[in-house]
Amino acid sequence: MQTITSSSKAIELEDKYGAHNYHPLPVVLAKGEGVFLWDVEGKKYYDFLSAYSAVNQGHCHPRIKNTLIEQAGILTLTSRAFHNDVLGPFEKYITEYFGFDKVLPMNTGAEGVETAIKIARKWGYEKKGVEENMAKIIVAENNFHGRTTTIISFSNDENARKNFGPYTGGFLKIPYDNVEALENALQDPNVVAFLVEPIQGEAGVYTPSENYIKKAKEVCSEKNVLLIADEIQTGIARTGSLLAVCGNCSCQGHCEQQASYTKPDMLILGKAISGGFYPVSAVLADNEIMNVIKPGQHGSTFGGNPLGAKVAMTALEVVKDENLAKNARELGEIFRERMGKMVERYAIAKLVRGKGLLNAVVINDTEESTTAWDICIRLAENGLLAKPTHGNIIRFAPPLVMTEDQIHECCDIIEHVIAEFDNK
Repeated sequence: MQTITSSSKAIELEDKYGAHNYHPLPVVLAKGEGVFLWDVEGKKYYDFLSAYSAVNQGHCHPRIKNTLIEQAGILTLTSRAFHNDVLGPFEKYITEYFGFDKVLPMNTGAEGVETAIKIARKWGYEKKGVEENMAKIIVAENNFHGRTTTIISFSNDENARKNFGPYTGGFLKIPYDNVEALENALQDPNVVAFLVEPIQGEAGVYTPSENYIKKAKEVCSEKNVLLIADEIQTGIARTGSLLAVCGNCSCQGHCEQQASYTKPDMLILGKAISGGFYPVSAVLADNEIMNVIKPGQHGSTFGGNPLGAKVAMTALEVVKDENLAKNARELGEIFRERMGKMVERYAIAKLVRGKGLLNAVVINDTEESTTAWDICIRLAENGLLAKPTHGNIIRFAPPLVMTEDQIHECCDIIEHVIAEFDNK
């Protein structure tokens, strides 16, 4: 295997031998620890993307690493043709952790979404009484739930959709953060579910009104429609509570007793559920919903494998033991306060929004401009890695193990770079 010693060589190899399905910043990373990353030349960076919130626990967390190494030497994969001695304990652990009766484990976030869609449709036919093949699922405009053929069918990102048709039917699209539009769509008796992100990450960390999810659940319940919360990016303490649907709850674990908590009918998790060590995703629901799935109707060779299950349990333990939700909530307030003052000073920065340590700064330019990209290049040169979304928005989402001193140092870097661009 060729040893990579320069960024230019690594980028050249990717360009020649890899599909061009991503447009990464020209930084080649070789090592990670906690909130830091190093490139192949040894330059050190603060990570402010966290692998799209997959490494909330920080890079190469030693407890999760040790679990991975230990289980990798015992048993990694059996398929679901047989039982294994880790899956049952994992299923008990995660259902109790999040307060549901059952879990269906998968591998990737997109698989989790596809799983939830299948379960919702089957529930609609067998429990709600919708005529077969007539089920509809409501989704929100500017959603991002993945890039499978089904999911892009209800996306309005033309770059993700164009020339990938024909598209899958059965979806109704409504404006995000608009309960009235949801109520209107729910008049259709064939609607079985509303699939929604509590905060739209890829749309630019678009944070809805405070009671949006709570009201959405209420109107869905009135029409016997399932609320499916996609917490693949927002879950696992990222927004300052265990789940974004927990609202302003400061509880570190399952918090159904809290007034601000809205329990979805189905919960989709991924990314940080394994701390970035192994692909694990999960769909959680209570018995009345999950029991519609029978043997042979859905599954995955790797879904629920002992390696992923053991890693996920340790990753979730770390979230609780290290109070990462509390840290995200407190540091997020510091970050938004600092960025808010920056926005007041510099015209190039338009606004800051977010929750916990999932935040975005909107750049005062068009979506077609390169300004946000250019700012991210300069941030990297100054030792901080972030990535633009939608052309004029920069998402800032560091690992949740960051300290207060580190968040201030990072804010200093961001303000310095923004000041440079403001003075151009």
